[in-house]
Amino acid sequence: MLSGLSCLLFRLENAFYELAQAYYHHESRVVKAHRDHLNKTTHALLFVRHQFKVAFYNELKQDSHTALKHYRQAYLHLHELRITDYNLLEIKTNSCIVNFKICKLCFEHNTPLDAISQFRRHVDIYKSKIGTADLAFEHSAWMSKQFAVFGDLFEEAIRAGLTAIQTQHPGFYYQEAARYAIARKQLCRGLCPAELKYPASDPLAEADKMEYYGQRPWRQGHQSLEAPSVQKEREGIQALQYRECQVDHSWLVIPLLSSAIAQFKKYKSPRMKRYLVVQMGEEYYHAKDYSKALALLGRVTWEYRSERWWSILTNILQLSLRCAYLVMSFEEYVTVSIELMGRYAQVPREEKIRIQMNLHKIFQDEVPEPEHGCEHDSVEKGRALWTTISAGGKSRSPIVVEMNSITAFVECKACFTADSFLCESPVTVKLGLHSFAPMPIRFSQLSVRFSNEAYNQFGIVVDENAVDDPIESTSYLKPGQTLWHTFQFIVEQDDVDCNLSIAGVDLVLGSLEGCCATLRWTDGGGDAIVHPFATQVHRKKVALNADFSVVSWDVLPSNYSTHISPREANLDVQLLQKGPALVNEFYLMTVSITNTEVAQISNVRTSISVVTAVADAVATAQPNTFLYEDIDLPCSQLISMPLLEELKPNQKVDNVAYVRCVDSGARLMCIQVSYQIPIDISGKMSMCNCMKEITSSIEVCEPFNITVSLTNMKFEKIEKVQLGEAFLSRMEVKCLSPWPVALQGSSLNLAKLVKFADEESLSQLTDVSLKQNDCAVEFRCLLSSGQTPSEIDIGSYSIEWRRVQNGAAVPFASTTVSLPTVEAEPIPLSLHVDMPAYGHMKAVLPLTYLLHNQTPFVQDMEIAMESSEAFMLSGHKQLFFRILPDSQHILRYNLFPLFPGYVTLPRLRVNMVRYSGVLDQLLSSVVPTHIFIKPFEKKVSA
Repeated sequence: MLSGLSCLLFRLENAFYELAQAYYHHESRVVKAHRDHLNKTTHALLFVRHQFKVAFYNELKQDSHTALKHYRQAYLHLHELRITDYNLLEIKTNSCIVNFKICKLCFEHNTPLDAISQFRRHVDIYKSKIGTADLAFEHSAWMSKQFAVFGDLFEEAIRAGLTAIQTQHPGFYYQEAARYAIARKQLCRGLCPAELKYPASDPLAEADKMEYYGQRPWRQGHQSLEAPSVQKEREGIQALQYRECQVDHSWLVIPLLSSAIAQFKKYKSPRMKRYLVVQMGEEYYHAKDYSKALALLGRVTWEYRSERWWSILTNILQLSLRCAYLVMSFEEYVTVSIELMGRYAQVPREEKIRIQMNLHKIFQDEVPEPEHGCEHDSVEKGRALWTTISAGGKSRSPIVVEMNSITAFVECKACFTADSFLCESPVTVKLGLHSFAPMPIRFSQLSVRFSNEAYNQFGIVVDENAVDDPIESTSYLKPGQTLWHTFQFIVEQDDVDCNLSIAGVDLVLGSLEGCCATLRWTDGGGDAIVHPFATQVHRKKVALNADFSVVSWDVLPSNYSTHISPREANLDVQLLQKGPALVNEFYLMTVSITNTEVAQISNVRTSISVVTAVADAVATAQPNTFLYEDIDLPCSQLISMPLLEELKPNQKVDNVAYVRCVDSGARLMCIQVSYQIPIDISGKMSMCNCMKEITSSIEVCEPFNITVSLTNMKFEKIEKVQLGEAFLSRMEVKCLSPWPVALQGSSLNLAKLVKFADEESLSQLTDVSLKQNDCAVEFRCLLSSGQTPSEIDIGSYSIEWRRVQNGAAVPFASTTVSLPTVEAEPIPLSLHVDMPAYGHMKAVLPLTYLLHNQTPFVQDMEIAMESSEAFMLSGHKQLFFRILPDSQHILRYNLFPLFPGYVTLPRLRVNMVRYSGVLDQLLSSVVPTHIFIKPFEKKVSA
């Protein structure tokens, strides 16, 4: 249903489109036919009109290329007209309409260069055609409109996808539009008298009912070269001037500047943006919106100040000062006044004196004198605001002026006189104030702020005299001179071995009980904008302890940070040890401390820590090293010895600690000893904190080299084990310790699939002592379990040990190694042999074979016993039988030895029909091949 309706609507749309195209085509042909009967001598105006009509009809037909061609032709016909002061406005009005159409179509055709070229040609043609001199403001208004409209077209094309560049974007055209709007305002003020009145004849009464664009209402339809009535012409000009006087031009300029600022900000042109912001602030000032003007100007002063555009900055500050006065902004007025009194403000000395006098009046709760250049009615309103505050009897709230962000009339430099100070000597700070004001000025209070607020009390200077006292004192700042202050104080012991810095300087102008302003510098002050601290490093070096009064102000150093160095400790600290240490043992260390001070020390604290070898001046903690204050106490990375309340001169004390390392390698031990000693500082006894730090290296080595291997029951090395068959684990322990080691015992921690072959498996290394390079070996008989072939983890092997020389004072340490992982494979048949360990000559030797079927099937077996010259045999030499699943079969033989010595046993051959040829290799490692036969005893004759 919907698809059918859409199809019908599409067909209806096409039908209407074809009808409209046919209509506009017909109208275009009618206009062209009428044009053929015209000549340029008498119908020049109609040529323009007809070309515009044809272009407009083609534009309605959506044939934009043909429309553009006819618009261009209409524009050319306009240039062929004779221009006079009386038809200039009509020609300019029509030309701007045609130019708008041409530029718009060029942007739509994605040919922006053609649009820009057309507009420039259009401006070049008409920018000098002003017309009547008394209406010159109309030409500026027309030019402003041209640039504004083209800027709108350009911006619209950019939103549609056109790409602009930094040197060609709509911001330039908005800027030109604003410039012509400002020129319009200036021409209006010059051409239109303030006492001008509107004519009684009202020549502009028909202005809204005009038939043709651009014609004057008092001579509508008149095409002659002269005015029909001089009187009407004069009255019409007077009416236009009167109407122009009613326009607030600033509100025409401000939107244009705002659009231009947005464009220059978008295309990253900060200087142009700042320039336009200043113009916008001036327009707000002319529009009497002083608060916005003050806010806008305040946004750009930092950039002009940092780039040292002193003339521009001075003009901005003067305008800001007028705005601050008119809106009674106390903080802004004081801040701007302080900067205009500075050395970089390019204002006459008389003006600086006037500003300083106004600043003095403000701090006295008096009304300042109005600023020059303000309008009379605005001045009266501003004075009323200042008078209201002053007459209220209430002082204004104190303000804080951040001096590091402005170029003020007073500069401050504070520095420590040394890069470092000993904790037993006073810290000295020098502070200089240099005034560039035209007259002397008194401050109420000077204070230095430190990183530790406890020292702020030592950096305060308060003026004890009355504000109007003319006597000279240390609170007076004279023009061109530097006032120096020196502060000294003793640091607290908590700040020893720390950095101390100047956080800031505060200078209070005015009365502390009344109106005042605090001038605040961060760090040590200085001219941070013009001469930042980073650039002062490259200046001429001046010693910190030099006489600053004979040094030029600009090259004075700015050292606002110092280090508080601790007093050198006079202690003899040693780490006594018997190395090397062994891995995992509790290694005994002794810290020996001897007091070599001339006086008794107290609160002696000792700490031990472990760090790695220092790399890149950074020491890091060792996570595999543990310190113990006592063996029974928990471990830590840092331990503290018991506090020693006092230690007399030449007295010695020893502290014991333990360290345990879980791997080998060098360890760097750090021992810190801190204490307090009474010292004389400036005639006053004070307790001084001292600290001694030493480092000592400890070598750590492995106590043993443990080798683990697997063998079969015949002590032959094997790589694989059979499931259900016993095998031996051989542990060889080689002592690497240079000290004798006592072994308490050993243990095997078996995995789930391995167990001991016997119910009880005891350690073979109990109470064994080993020296360096001694070896000890023990065997453990093991049995693997499981049903499927796999790699099994046997487990781990541990030895409990300690140094022989430590005795029972130190607990046993443990060394653990992992047993190898071995492959376990199943066998179809297991065979166990039961026989004596040895035999006797010509005595019966019983031999029993136990065969176990480990498969889930019945197995057919073939048994053959080979003969041997060393034995006589009794039993089955060849036998055929079957073994049920998981069943056993026993073979018994009696052997009669014939020869003594280590003889070969008769060989038993076993064959399984199902696994033919497989058992020989498997059973060869299980069945014994030799036995020792004892000879006859020799009887000794009496």
